[in-house]
Amino acid sequence: MSGIVIYLPQGAGEVGGEPCGGAMTLRLGPGEVARFGRGSATCPVELRLDDEAISRLAGEIRVTDDHWQLSNLSTTQSYLVENPEGAGEYLRVPPRRAGAPIPFEFSRVVLPTRGSTTVAFQVFAPDHVYLDLDPDGMGDQWGSRTVTAYSLDETALYFLVLVALCEPRLRDESPVAVPTTPEIVERLRGHTACGRLTARAVSSHIDYLADEKMRISTPAVEHGARREARRNGKREAIVGLVLRFGLVREEHLALLPPRAGTGTQEREAAR
Repeated sequence: MSGIVIYLPQGAGEVGGEPCGGAMTLRLGPGEVARFGRGSATCPVELRLDDEAISRLAGEIRVTDDHWQLSNLSTTQSYLVENPEGAGEYLRVPPRRAGAPIPFEFSRVVLPTRGSTTVAFQVFAPDHVYLDLDPDGMGDQWGSRTVTAYSLDETALYFLVLVALCEPRLRDESPVAVPTTPEIVERLRGHTACGRLTARAVSSHIDYLADEKMRISTPAVEHGARREARRNGKREAIVGLVLRFGLVREEHLALLPPRAGTGTQEREAAR
């Protein structure tokens, strides 16, 4: 596991003392720690969450070699760690719990507030560690083990987004451009895990795929037409890379819900 990415949605707080005007990320490698809470001049935090019900020092995230841990430093409040891809699966981290190991590849940390909504941020754990196939036990003789270049979880929601991105090319619809974010939302709407999928979530998954899974370099953030062109270029680069290496194949199309009109066309063809 090369580290984690913490994603703070717009309006949830601040990162490193800077106002959160848009999607912000904080990257941590193995052994690194990030504290979160309201913070103060005498109690600085890396992830600042702006709500009076949240402690000045509410908790701590620590990255190890193969997972990440959450410490709840509140004396009264429990925190939730949700698995957005697990059909309601979640962990409750009670007050004063130190170093709770989090098993989810994609997590949503939720803190209670006095208002009508909660404060939450997302944590991506990019690189899970898997055993090599070494039936002869020769790994120690040959030195360090081989790691996976592109580690993709085919059961994860981001993989569905990836398949939807690649679908036109896999179906040999050559003139069709790579799908836009709204088109992906609409394409996945019929999937049981995607009923509440938003455009912001799709964009987050695409950024995660490009930055953490595929490690595609992109230029500095730009605005207007140049920014939109950069987003389109990122999607094109993702699709080109995964198709060249066979990371998404025709059999993966079965993961997607049926396309609109497919049933009608099949019935007409049967006549």
